[in-house]
Amino acid sequence: MKRKRHSRGRHGVSRRDFLNGCALSLAGGSHLAALAQDSSAASSLPPDYYPPTRQGLRGSHDGSFEVGHAMRDGQRWPTSDAGDVHYDLVVVGAGISGLAAAYFYRKQHGPDSRILLLDNHDDFGGHAKRNEFWHEGRMFLVNGGTLNVEAPSQYSTVAAGLLWELGIDRATYFAKNRDMFSFYRDLDLRGSRFFDRESFGSDKLVVGYGEMPIREAVAQAPLSDRVKADVLRLYESRENHFPGLNADETRRRLAHMSYQDYLVNVVGCHEDVVKLFRSAFYGSLVVGPDAIPAIYFRDTGYPGFAGLNLEDLPPNLLAHEPGGQHGRENAQRARSGDPDMYFPDGNATITRLLVRSLIPEAVTGQGIEDIVTAAVDYSRLDRAQQRCRLRLNSTVINVEHQGGDRVRTSYVLGDRAYTVSSDAVVMACWNTVIPFLCPELPAPQKQALAYGDKSPLVYTGVLLDNWRAFVDSGISRVSAPTSFWSSIGLQPSVSMGDYAAPRDPDEPIVLRMSSYFHAPGSGLSRREQHRIGRNRMLETSFATFEHHIRDQLSRILTPGGFDDERDILGITVNRWPHGYSYSYNPLNDSEAWAYGTGDDRPCVVGRQRHGRIAIANADAAASPHTDASINEAYRAVNELLTDKS
Repeated sequence: MKRKRHSRGRHGVSRRDFLNGCALSLAGGSHLAALAQDSSAASSLPPDYYPPTRQGLRGSHDGSFEVGHAMRDGQRWPTSDAGDVHYDLVVVGAGISGLAAAYFYRKQHGPDSRILLLDNHDDFGGHAKRNEFWHEGRMFLVNGGTLNVEAPSQYSTVAAGLLWELGIDRATYFAKNRDMFSFYRDLDLRGSRFFDRESFGSDKLVVGYGEMPIREAVAQAPLSDRVKADVLRLYESRENHFPGLNADETRRRLAHMSYQDYLVNVVGCHEDVVKLFRSAFYGSLVVGPDAIPAIYFRDTGYPGFAGLNLEDLPPNLLAHEPGGQHGRENAQRARSGDPDMYFPDGNATITRLLVRSLIPEAVTGQGIEDIVTAAVDYSRLDRAQQRCRLRLNSTVINVEHQGGDRVRTSYVLGDRAYTVSSDAVVMACWNTVIPFLCPELPAPQKQALAYGDKSPLVYTGVLLDNWRAFVDSGISRVSAPTSFWSSIGLQPSVSMGDYAAPRDPDEPIVLRMSSYFHAPGSGLSRREQHRIGRNRMLETSFATFEHHIRDQLSRILTPGGFDDERDILGITVNRWPHGYSYSYNPLNDSEAWAYGTGDDRPCVVGRQRHGRIAIANADAAASPHTDASINEAYRAVNELLTDKS
């Protein structure tokens, strides 16, 4: 088939435009600073303000974290009254948990409740943001952060009920998108594994890796004979590497050694075998096999354990915990129920529905079918006459009680600091910043809040002129465990309302690419690797991200006809230095915390209500999932209901 060419129309983006787009984002911050003469002027946004279309470095973008870092380093600001009314509730953070807290509070207290949401980013949604690309008058979407509704069949009544009230009906959704996973397979496109020359001596794309028998896959891989033999032995041997241990002893042994340690020092594999599994848990734990207990790999179905004396975990273990458990449950339960739900813009669909519910004049439409293409007027998010207001670009710096019946919240907007008062506050930001914002919290609670280090990760959207090179290469996705971008893939083919997923290989599509920052092979704990990875991420320039995008796609797809200068139309890099919530594992944390729900877990100790201040976020559940955010918002609001004293 002859490839159709697309000219760069008024929405096409060249490399020069990327750099200009970054400059425009910085100029936007200057515009806000110039407005900051008083609270009402500073909080107003122009009618053409629309962050989802901004490209360059997004996620935790420039302007969203500098005040927080300065506060951490001891800077203080003189404050003045914002001139607002007294609020019933102030919510710190406008992500899923913050928006859900506002929703539940209004549901409990009535539509006349006065609510203010404050967020340090230039867009609402927290990690659940969307990226929009426009080309020749057509919109193309991808998630900028939170990707999907994982394990929806396991959602609590509260979380499932909120989605239902917002109009998300699982049965209807799957009926309309029944072929979203099979569409690419029907085109005879498969998954693949990219072996890069830096780690394996030569570049090689193995199409069908993970789907074909392991002997066929290994035969095509650029591995030494020794490594190939070790891989086959790992998959096919039934040797008991712990003779004499009973099932409980074997499980305990595997819980306290890493998978890397198990492969190299117990099974006797070459160290290159470990590289094949480096990205196995990137999508949930954001570290490699040297920081993940071997038992997690066994219970998730990875090889090397067939001959051990082991029993599966109880089928209902952690049944009421949010999301998929990523190694803490048996593989059969993890795959049961409905598959994951994907929206064209990720879980920004949920945050848009929440904002529409809270501030209907800001978001057009009225149902789930039109939310993806709904227009959002950001200038209507924060108006004095509204009962619920959402104030962006506002970094909270202090939350403290004033007497016994109200709370004062201070925030920086532009170059000035303001205060507002309320009956109560919900802290819906991430845990480790809360001790800096609420110095009056008890020391043990501060220590618990600081325990977990969130995972640094990058989600990138690349607008391609076409995806013919994928078709000609026979692939829909690429796993590259030792490359800069470890996951590359065409999006699930989901259509909603007037938004139609690209289904013609000669039309544009947004390619999704993921990168995870840690210290592979170091043997450091997960928390230590997150700290190292976070610093590395923040030191990485957009130019470096772009270089690796072009380099890696060219090395993988050039045989299929890909040309990066011709085929890449736009790039949005979403950095999340504080991404997934920290979840416990027995390698570095208490085994009781990893497999239990005890009240001594740091997430429980840290989330306790303090007077009129409650805490709601995914960190409070030690689970990086959307239902965790919703569940914790509901709990926090109900804590404020039971006792306001």
